[in-house]
Amino acid sequence: MTLNDTPSGERIHIGFFGKRNAGKSSLVNAVTGQDLSVVSDIKGTTTDPVSKAMELLPLGAVLITDTAGYDDEGQLGEMRIKKTRQILNKTDIAVLVVDSETGLSDTDSELVKIFKEKNIPYITAYNKSDIKEIKCGENEISVSSLKGTNIYELKEKIASLAVNSKSEKHIVGDLIQPNDIIILVTPIDEAAPKGRLILPQQQTIRDILDSNAVAVITKEFQLAETLKKIPFPKMVITDSQVFGFVNKTVPENIPLTSFSILMARYKGFLETAVKGASAIRELKDGDTVLISEGCTHHRQCGDIGSVKLPALLKKFTGKDINIKLTSGREFPEYLSDYRLVIHCGGCMLNEREVTYRMKSATDQNIPFTNYGIAIAYMNGILKRSIEIFPDLLKEVK
Repeated sequence: MTLNDTPSGERIHIGFFGKRNAGKSSLVNAVTGQDLSVVSDIKGTTTDPVSKAMELLPLGAVLITDTAGYDDEGQLGEMRIKKTRQILNKTDIAVLVVDSETGLSDTDSELVKIFKEKNIPYITAYNKSDIKEIKCGENEISVSSLKGTNIYELKEKIASLAVNSKSEKHIVGDLIQPNDIIILVTPIDEAAPKGRLILPQQQTIRDILDSNAVAVITKEFQLAETLKKIPFPKMVITDSQVFGFVNKTVPENIPLTSFSILMARYKGFLETAVKGASAIRELKDGDTVLISEGCTHHRQCGDIGSVKLPALLKKFTGKDINIKLTSGREFPEYLSDYRLVIHCGGCMLNEREVTYRMKSATDQNIPFTNYGIAIAYMNGILKRSIEIFPDLLKEVK
């Protein structure tokens, strides 16, 4: 996977925030070296957030987002500010752009407060230093997007705030040893993307290879024959939609889990997902379940989120349950209408946004789980599927 192919969920998300006419767009263009955003002296030129996936040295693969002014006015302005707030939920590093002529404003102070509440590392960039230069303190810098002053230094400061924990995190690599054999069960059905594997499968294969272990890929109906040839694999990892079938095929002495469960751990919400699964048994007639996906794709007749999971929920509970589907950036701010949230593995979302969604639910006392955990729970195999994480077994109810 090249830098150009790096999915957005694996990129460092850098957001530029501030008042209208502070020079956010011109500074974004200077930092990226591209005409990413339209620049004008007219207030409110940037309406919707504008994002660009690129390589930014010395950081590597990043996603840079220019946002509308946080002091926008009127009904339309409030809608733009709402979109800016949504960007804040996925921002790993924030750049607060301040007009050096006017200095820090109440709007800027409000943004700083939000950065601190959300624990977002930030830099204050005083733009237009060619007109007025500001004496800067720690994590502040005086720049000029017009003259190119201190643009490289700004990039260096951004890089210094990037705690790149991805290099230390594994999907499965920390659970295996060199030369271990891992069997991956990857169904190829109508919902599978043509000519490729889904992202969690690709990432898991790469993590296995990076760990100097061996990945064996098979379809579910070939699994029994595969196990005859490889009777003692270190682990079997399956697509969640065939969890029940694979569980019956794999001997009890072989560890079994799913791509979705491993992704939940990778994105930092596995424990919450395990705790939330028990809410499935408590669902009643008329309850609404939110099924949320981080990506957008054309839904097929066998789609797991819109077809298979709702059918399994209704069969398991025997209740008349309402299902609400969301995908991509869409995620409700208020969740009081829902009895349970079931989220995908979050492979297309960065960890900060997945954490935001999880906290939105738990802060409102709404149970939050994910596809793999929910399917394992309803198949009666949740304990088996997380045995590789023994500390979580006590959470299964």
